[in-house]
Amino acid sequence: MRIVLAEDSTLLREGLARLLADEGHEVVAAVGDAGLLTEAVERHGPEVVITDVRMPPTNTDDGLRAALELRRRWPELPVLVLSQYVEKRYAAQLLADRAEGIGYVLKDRVAQVEDFLDALDRVAAGATALDPDVVRQLMSATSHGDPLARLTPREREVLHHMAQGYTNAAIADRLHVSLSAVEKHVNTIFDKLDLAGTTGYSRRVLAILRYLDT
Repeated sequence: MRIVLAEDSTLLREGLARLLADEGHEVVAAVGDAGLLTEAVERHGPEVVITDVRMPPTNTDDGLRAALELRRRWPELPVLVLSQYVEKRYAAQLLADRAEGIGYVLKDRVAQVEDFLDALDRVAAGATALDPDVVRQLMSATSHGDPLARLTPREREVLHHMAQGYTNAAIADRLHVSLSAVEKHVNTIFDKLDLAGTTGYSRRVLAILRYLDT
């Protein structure tokens, strides 16, 4: 696939570009500045964007703001965000409007090549891919009064995998349970989060957003 890569660390940027090329992808542009990211997307029309959160010119959230702007201009453009830390508000912003084709991966995950490439493939296919550590920290931070406190450990585990973009069938395979069991857990999660009346894929997105907003 055609990829635009934005990362201010020259070493990591070149390493990622080489890794992606070795996997058969085409890195059409690799930039180290958030402003150049938008220009690169306009010029090359990539199939996926991979971007760091903290980049020049201010070295704060420039990469994230560029990603949000890209999604506003090209809603179908898959974006995989890299971050050094779990930054809850950033994940919530990315998922707020349309979570399909969005990923949030910690940079440490890049060293686990298969996990990183799996997240990239899922984002490119239109799924949501949240780093397991991001999901774990978000879920562990919920308070006693939060709706998630009503979920059983198994339901939390299912939600954990939902947030990573896995389908019900994939969750069943990973948890070694039947598909019908996962479907029951998912429906129970929707009920406990007061999402039973909502239809379509948006229920999965809303379930993720429920705990991102707590």
